[in-house]
Parts: sequence; structure tokens; C-alpha cells
Amino acid sequence: MTAVPYFALIASVLALMLAYYFAQVVMKADEGTDLMKEIGKAIREGAMAFLRREYQWVSVFVGVMFVVLLIVPIDGRPYASFAYLMGAVLSSIAGFIGMRIATAANTRTANAARNGAAEALPLAFKGGAVMGFTVAGLALLGITFNYLLWVTWVGVDNAFQVVAAFGLGASSIALFARIGGGIFTKAADVGGDLVGKVEAGIPEDDPRNPATIADAVGDNVGDVAGMGADLFESYAGSVVAPIVLVSLLLPGTFINGAGKLVAPGDLEALLMYPILIGALGMMASIVGALMTRGKEGKSLSTQLHTGQYVAMGLTVVLSIVGTLWLFNGDLMVTKPIYLALTIIVGLLGGWAIGFVSEYFTSEHYKPVKGIAEQAKTGPATVVIEGIAQGKMSTLPSVAIVVAMIGISYWFGGAAFGQAGETIGIYGVSLAAIGMLAVTGVIVAVDAYGPIADNAGGIAEMSGLPSDVREVTDSLDALGNTTAAVAKGFAVGSAAVTALALFKAFALTAGEQVNLDITDTAVTIGLFLGAMTPFIFASLTMSSVGRAAQAMIVEVRRQFAEIPGLREGVEGVKPDSRRCVDISTQAALREMVIPGLLAVVLPLVIGFIDVNALGGFLAGAVVTGFMIAIYMANSGGAWDNAKKYIEAGAHGGKGTDVHSAAVVGDTIGDPFKDTSGPAMNILIKVMTIVSLVFVPAFI
Repeated sequence: MTAVPYFALIASVLALMLAYYFAQVVMKADEGTDLMKEIGKAIREGAMAFLRREYQWVSVFVGVMFVVLLIVPIDGRPYASFAYLMGAVLSSIAGFIGMRIATAANTRTANAARNGAAEALPLAFKGGAVMGFTVAGLALLGITFNYLLWVTWVGVDNAFQVVAAFGLGASSIALFARIGGGIFTKAADVGGDLVGKVEAGIPEDDPRNPATIADAVGDNVGDVAGMGADLFESYAGSVVAPIVLVSLLLPGTFINGAGKLVAPGDLEALLMYPILIGALGMMASIVGALMTRGKEGKSLSTQLHTGQYVAMGLTVVLSIVGTLWLFNGDLMVTKPIYLALTIIVGLLGGWAIGFVSEYFTSEHYKPVKGIAEQAKTGPATVVIEGIAQGKMSTLPSVAIVVAMIGISYWFGGAAFGQAGETIGIYGVSLAAIGMLAVTGVIVAVDAYGPIADNAGGIAEMSGLPSDVREVTDSLDALGNTTAAVAKGFAVGSAAVTALALFKAFALTAGEQVNLDITDTAVTIGLFLGAMTPFIFASLTMSSVGRAAQAMIVEVRRQFAEIPGLREGVEGVKPDSRRCVDISTQAALREMVIPGLLAVVLPLVIGFIDVNALGGFLAGAVVTGFMIAIYMANSGGAWDNAKKYIEAGAHGGKGTDVHSAAVVGDTIGDPFKDTSGPAMNILIKVMTIVSLVFVPAFI
């Protein structure tokens, strides 16, 4: 049993070795023509420059939080500060590495597309897999090391709360990376589209458009670094939550004596189990990633999802075997197979939510086709139908999450027999791990999307033949759907993990918290919590609007003042650096208030009334989940409706129908890439901040 953390360390190292191998494959591929290399270099330099500046800003926040954790009377001082710092540093490293390889893979994917999708798809996937396995590998490595350090080797008091601080560190980076990256990418995208495609009538990614390079940079900082930090935090939180829950649900069974943890039999196994599932899922993900290859004659979707399905199938088998091996005693867990079933429920629930996202955002299904049909009567009906479909998508998503919570709660209780009433929530927390057990391939498939999108832009800007652009367009359309699926996994796991963390918060507070809805303080908290995601969405969307406005003014100025730019005179180039700088400054400036909101609000309310904080968290989790699903799916549906028309439906490009779809897509940009995805981080950050600081509140 004590071998479990060391097995997890081995799995983490293997994941990082796979990421290194994939990085080498990508870097050895041909970049293409000199012009392609020049464009790729501009994108890479812009992305890395933004990431460095963003990390400089975020490091100030991390430093302040480090000191706060040292000063405020919380459990686990001073060790929690160092665990927090480790979570923040590892998340930053994962983002930096993933961004570097993604910006190298985009040019090489564009060049590979000259030989067809069978060569370009696996290269783009490998570029995304570097991010995926760096994220998953470093997250599992960090959690396991912190568990060994504070619980096993040092044996500090309140060691499990120290481990929770690691999750808070990961959340801090994810919050600002998601907000900042989302604002950057959508400022460039919205500004460039409205002036270039709508006003000037030039194609998307046209080299004449000054915002094109900034848009490509934004795809990387938002959808690679931002999503990577998001799922790093989600993965870390899903593993930390059940560990903390066990220590709180079974008080008195874990004794720090002489600097060592004493936990008899399968009580210790309950602590090890989340780490074991993470390690087994990692091994399954490695096998799945290695099986993703390009093949002629097979659909792109089938090729890309093969690795994910293989990883999921292996995780099911390994979870059953690993569970029966770990819980081989007869103390508390009388029916260990039920714990394995909670993992399987979570895995299937994540897939189901992903399928719902695919159904509502893919051009192969009715919702997107319906939005494209509405474009015949103008942008207003496009917007109305997109909003309607996004809101309707909450119905199946909520049904899946509710069923998953209920079933996993029952399975969790059944595993313990008579202890089911107390320990059932442990099963719910395990379901969240099941959803994210194959994080390596989930992030790989998601990060593939912006690489394919950038490849299309580079093909357009470098003047490659139209058949190459057709290949990259097909890769990009698939990437939009896979991004929606990954957002479904992230949002679904956020809701379940937040529930587990909320329970841990209530257990830590003990009798000091009364969550009776008839209590006035709880009711006040509910209203404040339900309001917060709306305010958060408003702030982030307004930020995109202001940044896009500045971008529109700049693009219009360059078209007006640079002779020959709009006409495409040879040798005339736009000032792309200026547009990158506008997006960078706007993103760094605008991310501060929404980011601080997620941390400051629970602290203020908690120090005023801890009962109100309980209601606040409950309200925020419910409304935040709904808004996240609605916005992500509406935005994805608008985007693919536009691409469906561009592929030839309803007259294709250059028609009024296409212009109407572009308006819908532009509105959907901050929905799906800024406000929506940041919601799941918001609800988890507020919950884990409350959990870590609750000793100070009471």
C-alpha cells in the first residue's frame, strides 16, 4: 500500500518523458517556407512575451498570498504557504512548456497539411499532447510529492490541509491565465473579424489584416496556456478533495505520532486511492496517446478520438483491478467494487457531458444547422437561436451531473455498508477523479484545436494553395468541437469537485456553520453567491468589449493610413506588433478585478459571517455551472454555424447569410473563450479559498 505514491511518481515521470518525446518529434518536423517560418516566429515571440508579462503580474499576487498564508491563523502554518507556492510554480511551468511547443507545432502542421490531413493531424495532436502530459504529469507529481512530504515523511499537524493549499496555488494561476488569455484572444479575434471580414470584406486570417498575428497569438495564450492551467487546477482539485474529505469524515483515525501517520488497514488505503486512480489513468492515457495516428480513409474525428476512447477503456479495467488490490482487507470498505464503480460513473459522466457539448456545437447535428438556417433572415435571429440552444444545453448537462452525483453517492455509501450515511460524499468526490483520470489525452485533444487553427492562419498568410487551406479548415472545424468537449469535462468536474470541497468546508467549520436555508444569513449568502457569476461574466465580457474596441480603432487606422495595405500591394505589411501590444496591455489590465473578485469576496463574507459564506458558496456553484455550460455551448454553436456556412451551406462565403453568421460568431467569442470557461475556475477558487481559510473565519 505504501508503494502507491511511488507508483504515482513513476507514472508522472513517464508522462513527462512522453511529453519530451512528442516535443522532439514536433521540433524535428519541417517548418516550411521562409515566409511560414517568419510568420511562425512572430506568433511564437508574441505568445511567449505575453506569457512572461502575465507571469510577472501573477507572481505579485502569488507573493501576497504566500505572505497571507503565513500570517493568517489557518491550519497547517507555515507549511501551507510552501505547498501553495509549489502548486503555483508547477502550473506556471506546465503553461510555459506547453505554449512553447504549441507555437512550434502550428507552422509545422501547416507545412504537413501540404501532404494531407493524415500527416498533419498526428503532428498537431503531438503538439497538443506535450501540453496534455506536461499538465497531467506535473499535477500528479506535485500532489504525490506533497502527500509524501507532509503526510508520510514529515508528518506535520493538519497535513491534509497543507495538501489542500497545493490546490489553491494551482487555482491562482488558472484563474488569471484563463481570464487574461481569454481577454487577449477575443480582443484580437473580435476586433480583427469586425473590421476585416465585415467591414473590409477580406478573408479570415488575411495577411493584410493587422490583427491576424495577434489573433493567432491569442489562440495560444487563451486556448493552450489558459486551458492547460484550467485543467491542471481541475485535476489537482479532484485528487485533493477526497483526500481532505477522508481526514475530516473519519476524525480520530489518523494520528500523527512521533512525526508519522498512523492509519490502520484500508483507512490508509482511502487516502491513497485518489492518487492510485490518478496514476492508473495516467498510464492508460499514455497508451491512448501512442495509439493516435493519422490514417487515410478514416474520418478525422475517429482518428483523433481513438486515443481518448482507448484511454477510457483501459482506465475502467485498471480501476477495477487496482481497487480490488488496494482494498484487500476487511475493516471498513466491505465492498470495494463499488468504489471502482464511482470512478466509472465519473468517467462515463464526463464523456456524456462532452457528447452533449459536441451535439450542441458540431455542424453535424441539428442545433448548429438550425442556427445556420436562421442566418438567412439576418444576425438577430442567429443570436436568438444561439442563445436558445445554449440555454437548452443546460438541461441534459444538469441531468447528467445530478444522476452522476446521486449514483456515485449511493455507490460510495454501499462500499462502506453501515457507514454509508456518513461516507457517501467520498464516492461523489471520486467521481470527479473519474472524469479527469484521462486528463493527459483530454488536454492533448483540446490543445490540438488552437494548433490546427493557427496552421490554417499560417497557410492563408503565407499564400499556400487552396487545397492546403481545405485540409487545415477540416482540422480546425474538428478542433472547435473537441474544444467544446474539453470544456464540458472541465465544467462538469468543476461542479462535482466544488461539491466535495464544499462538504470539506462544512466539516472543517463543524458546528460553527449552519446551512439551514431558513437562516437569514444563509439566505443572504445564497443571493450574493447566485449573483457573483453574473457579475463575473459581465466584467469579463466588458473587458473583451473594451479591448476589442481599441483593436478595431487600430485596425481601421492602419487600413486608412498605410497606403496599399487594404489593396494588398506587394511589399506593404501591417504593423502587427502594435495589435499584439494592444491585446497584451488590455488583457493584463482587465484581468485584475475579475481575478481578485474570486478571492476577495469569500474572504470578506467569511470574516463577516461564516453561515453567509456557506450560502454564498452554494449559490455560486449552482449558477456558475449553469452559466458556464450555457455560454460555452452557445459560443461553440455560433462558431461552427459560421464554419458550416463557409464550407458551402446556404451560399457560402461572401453572402449576407455568411455576414449574419459572422456577427453571431463574434458575439460568441467571449462566451466560449473568456467568460464561460472561466466560470468553472471561479466556483472552485472561491470554494478552496473558503476551505483553506475557514479556521481563521471561526
